[in-house]
Amino acid sequence: MSGYRFALLVMSDSRSKNPSEDKVKPVVEEIIKSIDARLVLYDVIPDEKELIKQRLIDYSNDDVDVILTSGGTGLHPRDVTPDATKDVLDYEIPSIPQAILFYSLSKTKRAMLSRMVAGVRNGKLIINLPGSPKAVDECLGYIVEVLPHAIDKLKGDNSPCGE
Repeated sequence: MSGYRFALLVMSDSRSKNPSEDKVKPVVEEIIKSIDARLVLYDVIPDEKELIKQRLIDYSNDDVDVILTSGGTGLHPRDVTPDATKDVLDYEIPSIPQAILFYSLSKTKRAMLSRMVAGVRNGKLIINLPGSPKAVDECLGYIVEVLPHAIDKLKGDNSPCGE
């Protein structure tokens, strides 16, 4: 399959006041082109748990394959993206954040402070990413090649997973 459809939800109190300052969207668009995917939904919202939950629910009811989030995955009291994500998931896929963590630790020890979550809601893959464009580039760039397989599986492909 190809022609995957992605949504991007950026959480940032400051950037939500001026979304044109967001630098994550072009990074995501460039990376997902490598798997014949395009960004079809995008928004920048403040770090508000209920708003994040509602937007994730709305996006998971839309015609998208993957919902990426950026921001709100750290230790600051306003970093609630993982908590909101967990509240709406049907089930988690812990190996995605674990793989990102493993890779990110080779870049910086601060990666161990991330609280990223990944999982599925309504057949849509949801993946939390960090907030900085550099970290998004590194993290999404690391996992992007396995996303088509994950999407195809979620759409019912029953071919073997072995490479």
